[in-house]
This record gives sequence, structure tokens and C-alpha cells, in this order.
Amino acid sequence: MAPISLADVVSALPSDESWGPTTTTDTLVDGVPYAAYSKGDKLGRMADWTSEGKDGRDGRGGRQQYNRNYRDQQVYGAGTSSLFAVQVAEDESSFSVVDNTRTSTKTRGFGRGGGTIFRGRGRGGRDQRGGRGTFQRVGGRGGQQNGYYDNRGGRGGGRGRRFGWKDYDKPQRNRDSSVNIKPDWQMLEEIDFNRLAKLNLETSAGEDIDTYGFLYYYDRSYDKPPVKNTERKLNVVDRIAYNVTTSSDPIIQELAEKDEATIFATDNILSMLMCAPRSVYSWDIVITRHGNKIYLDKRDSSSLDMVSVNENAADSPLEASEGNKETINFPTALALEATFINHNFANQTVIESETSKYEMSHENPFYNPSEETEPLASKAYKYRRFDLSLEKDEDPLHLIVRTELDAVVKNNISGEDQFLTLKALNEFDHKAQGSGGALDWRTKLTSQRGAVVATEMKNNSCKLARWTVQSILAKADVMKLGFVSRATPKSNERHVILGVVGYDPRKFAEQMNLNLANGWGIVRTIVDMCLKMAEGKYVLVKDPNKPLLRLYQVPADTFEEGEEEGEVIPEGVEEDE
Repeated sequence: MAPISLADVVSALPSDESWGPTTTTDTLVDGVPYAAYSKGDKLGRMADWTSEGKDGRDGRGGRQQYNRNYRDQQVYGAGTSSLFAVQVAEDESSFSVVDNTRTSTKTRGFGRGGGTIFRGRGRGGRDQRGGRGTFQRVGGRGGQQNGYYDNRGGRGGGRGRRFGWKDYDKPQRNRDSSVNIKPDWQMLEEIDFNRLAKLNLETSAGEDIDTYGFLYYYDRSYDKPPVKNTERKLNVVDRIAYNVTTSSDPIIQELAEKDEATIFATDNILSMLMCAPRSVYSWDIVITRHGNKIYLDKRDSSSLDMVSVNENAADSPLEASEGNKETINFPTALALEATFINHNFANQTVIESETSKYEMSHENPFYNPSEETEPLASKAYKYRRFDLSLEKDEDPLHLIVRTELDAVVKNNISGEDQFLTLKALNEFDHKAQGSGGALDWRTKLTSQRGAVVATEMKNNSCKLARWTVQSILAKADVMKLGFVSRATPKSNERHVILGVVGYDPRKFAEQMNLNLANGWGIVRTIVDMCLKMAEGKYVLVKDPNKPLLRLYQVPADTFEEGEEEGEVIPEGVEEDE
């Protein structure tokens, strides 16, 4: 093909002044492109995706709204929108991105019926006492459901919190485990909380084996509300209190040698296991099988020794890595503060008098007067035995637990001595993140005490359940709950006691929907797992981010002295020296 010269190309161009598609005068007004429009339309947009048509955004009932919104506007040129509409082959009016259908399927809960039911039997015991040693002390100075959640239901209940548009993309909390899981640990079992909620074991009220220590009488003046414009300060009361683990208790060692029971534990450890389905934070229990004996222990500086704050709140306190800038409101800092408050509250609300105190059968088994210089705190230890046997068991299965009491008080009517446990709830800042919608205690505690307690039952369900279980295990007559608040919300060093309320532990458990039979069923299930395994050491760990327990088999020298194990302390929180 011969090449085309430039002159031929130029000659082939149109002779008009402009080139391109031919222009028409049908859509021009004085040479300017024009499309008919309504005077009520907003100009300045290439496309408006927010306006709704006559059929509405989802095709349901939009015509009346359309007529109501546009009936006063001029409709000249309204038909021109069809010129720019895309012609589709199918009708998309029935298509919806979001599923708006309501399901009527009802999930079956575990509140009534269902599950495994055990029936028990009882047996007797003896009185014995052990020696003394060096033990761990406590106290001193220091400074969910997944998916959509709506709790508006219930009988006659008030309107609860409803999640809004800011909550749909909240990141999942990633908490750290209470103990470092090592590669040589072998996982044996994984137990979901739903399985634990179905368990049930009916047991007797238990029997006392022996008692140790002494109790001071409770100061009834704290039951009265403080005088207006005055505050009771929470003082630092240095008294010696022990929190000895199970296998280090000399009394339990002697009872094990005498074959008084198969399972041994303390009320602090046992209550955590019985209330496991209510827990959110991670925790761990060391289980040792020696022969046919099971010991439930805790590590030194374990999370079981700390008192959590708003663990069960819908918006629990955040860590530093999650955007919390207030160092004193970190979960670990709040736990240290709550533990400090509980230790001093129990010591301050008793009348220390050597002439009027309640002496138990034996002296404190952990106190050595030749080594200790500070006075002992008001504390009594009751070793009690419970029967966890089943009808099908050939041999009885007994559990011995060391329980604690904090004070004693005279009954107003009969004059008999009643045993007390003293616990303290603390308020850090009802306006801060993590408060869980708590009321202002200073203004509402007297007038709306029921609402304050109900909010604490919701935000601290696990903590209150553990305290109630410990009181019932110790056979306490009254559980005193103190309400302690910061003197100023921005300082965690000074506190005031706003009031004290007493409850019957068994009635309080009913108010919290706390079923002790379920707790005993959990204990029996875990013990049965360990009895089927070989002798050795095991660790039961609560997953930090999921509602389940994991049982690991660990080397025998795990957690021994010289091995560094423990929790990771977040940045900005100093260790309590």
C-alpha cells in the first residue's frame, strides 16, 4: 500500500471551522446545553445518591413520604430524570443489602431443668492442729455475649443500654493470660462455659472440723449513715493477715495425713472455680495430684489474690494499649486499689480490744510472735468438710476447705454472737470510662440504695458471687458490704467510707441468681478429670478472651522457687512494694 502524504491528510479534513460530531439545536438554548429542571432542585452535584425515590429507599411505603416532602415543589422538568436512568433487565426493588427479617427462634437457657444432677451423702471428722512456718502475707500500704446486644427485656425492668452506630466497629478486646503458657505444657481438656452452666450437684451444708484465730467485735456505728457534710476517712491500718495457699497450710497437711478427705482447697480458690462461668478476666489454678489426694493451689502473686473492678461491665476499664490515658484507672491499678481498700476496711470497722474478743479453739496457725512485730488482724479460720459423693460411688469423696471470717457481732434480739465477713465495693469515678453506668454514690446511696446495689451486681457479678460463696462456705451469718469512694476522682490515695450495708449471704445469692449446686457440680467435674489422670501437676487456666477453661499438664518443677512466673504488668503501673 502506498504511503499517504501529509497533503492528502490535510485535504481530507472537513472544511468547516470546527470538527467532531455534528451539533444539534434541540438541547441548546442560545448555544448552551440545557436540560429541564425543577426550581426546587439543588444544583452543584453531579449525582445525588442520598435522595429517595417514590418507592422509598427499601421499596416499602415510600410514596406517602415522597408526596409529603415534594408536594409543594414545582415539578417542571421532573420527567427528565428518566433520560439519565439506567435501564436494567430485572426489578431490583425487592433487593436489600441488610437482612431485616426478624427470627422467632428462642434459645434454650439453663435456668431451669436440664443438665447433670448429682446426689450426695455425708460423713464425720476429727479435730487436729498443725505447726507454724513462714507464710505469704497480704495487705499493707499501697496506694459478654457475641454479636448484637440489647438488654431491654425482662419483667418490669427498666430500659437498658442499647448499642448505637458507634459500637458496630469496636475492636475485640485482646487481654493477656494470667500465666505464661509454655511450649512444654500439654493441653488435656478444653471446657466451654456452656457445659459448666448445665452441671448440678446437691450437697449438704458441711461440717466444722476445727477453728483457729480470733475475732474482734464489729463497730456498729458504721451501719449508721454519716452525719451531713461529714465523711469517714478510710485509714491505713497495718495488721498482719495471711493468704496461705493450700499445700503450704500445716493444718491441711495434717488432715491429709490422717486421710480426712480427698480434695483440699481454700475458700479463695474454691470460690473462683465455683463462679467460673461469671468470670471475664484470666485466672489460673494449680492442681496437684499426690496419690489419691487433690490439692487446689494458687501461685504467689496470683490474680486470685486481687480484687477486680467492674470486670463484668459492658464497657470495662481499658488498658493503656487500648487508649486509656488515665494511669490510675487501668484494670491492674484499680485491682491494686480495691485490694488495698478491702484490707484496710476490714481492719478499721472492728473494735480492737484484748478484753472483748471472740477466741477460737486454737491460735492462729500461721503467726509466729518471735518473728512478727506488727499485731494480728481480726481473722478466724474454719476448716470445714463437704461431701461431694454420688450414689454410684464406691468410696466417699470429701472436700476440706479453709474458710475465713472477719468479725463477730452480738444479735440485737437474742444476744448471741453472729459471725461476719467484711467486704468493700469501691467507686473510682462514675463519669470515667469503665464505670459501667454507675450512679453517683455520694448523692444516690442513701435515697437509691437498691439501684446502686443492682448496678454493682451487674458490673461486678463475678466478684460479688465469689464473696457470697466464701461467706456461705464459712457459714457466716451476715455479709457486710462497705461502699468506699475516692476523696477526689483524680487521686487513688485517699478514700472515704460512705456507708455499710449487711446482707444474709443466702438471700443475697438468690438475688444474684447464684446457684451453689452448679458450683459444686463444676468442682466435682474438674476433680473427676484429675482423678482419671496420672499423678503430677496440672494448671487450669481461664482463656483471657473466650468463655472457656483449659486444663494443662505441666512439669513437676513448674512454679517452683527460682522460676520467674507471673502476670505481665502494663506500662504505667508500678508494682506494690
